[in-house]
Amino acid sequence: MKKVVCITGVAGGIGSATADIFARSGWCVVGVDCIAKPSLADGVEHYICTDISDPEAIKAMFDEISQRVGRLDALINNAAVQLVRSLVDTEPDEWDMLMGVNVRGPYLTIKYGFPLLSRQGGSIVNVSSVHAIATSKSMAAYAASKAALAALTRAAAIELASNNIRVNAVLPGAIDTDMLRAGLVRKHEKDNDFETRLDSLGKKHAIGRIGRPGEVGEIILFLSNDRGSSFITGQSLVVDGGAIARLSTE
Repeated sequence: MKKVVCITGVAGGIGSATADIFARSGWCVVGVDCIAKPSLADGVEHYICTDISDPEAIKAMFDEISQRVGRLDALINNAAVQLVRSLVDTEPDEWDMLMGVNVRGPYLTIKYGFPLLSRQGGSIVNVSSVHAIATSKSMAAYAASKAALAALTRAAAIELASNNIRVNAVLPGAIDTDMLRAGLVRKHEKDNDFETRLDSLGKKHAIGRIGRPGEVGEIILFLSNDRGSSFITGQSLVVDGGAIARLSTE
């Protein structure tokens, strides 16, 4: 029987690439997003359109997964939203919306996905961000949410270990996704040379470029698969091309 993975935010860059990687590795992929008719990776066998910040919607989602595929071996909490705005200019409803998707969403999927995962054990991978460790101006709400997700990862790993469920996080840096590109546009509205800005960002990395979504997806697969990561839990793995290894004063 195929292993089953549920990937939230499956219509986005990292989500889509991760779905493709899992499918090519023989997994049954259940994709989740809030878009009614998204463009999906070929490997998504079942698609569920839902609001991950809504408890009733998440309960219904896992009921549907149980009925359609009957098991769950990995849960990938990838769905996220970003806000590029100074802390003092961030409105309370914007803060709540961002926390609702980036923190409340993973809490709900872990809570209501637990019965399915605990049947045979499995893995949870939360997609946090390097902003949980080091951030920049106008990213306060996003950074706070991703730091909270990293903390949630550690706490869940302790609580769920006795149920044979491992919980880890990946912390991507600058990955070539629509979210990254949109964020760069908002930060540098007066800079018309977007490709130069993107190239300059890449050169700030030790590897000399920004990352590709599939490079994060491969790490997510590794952490989900017991073959290589069976003794890893409660960890936050940075996938950033060496960006935060470099001193800002260098």
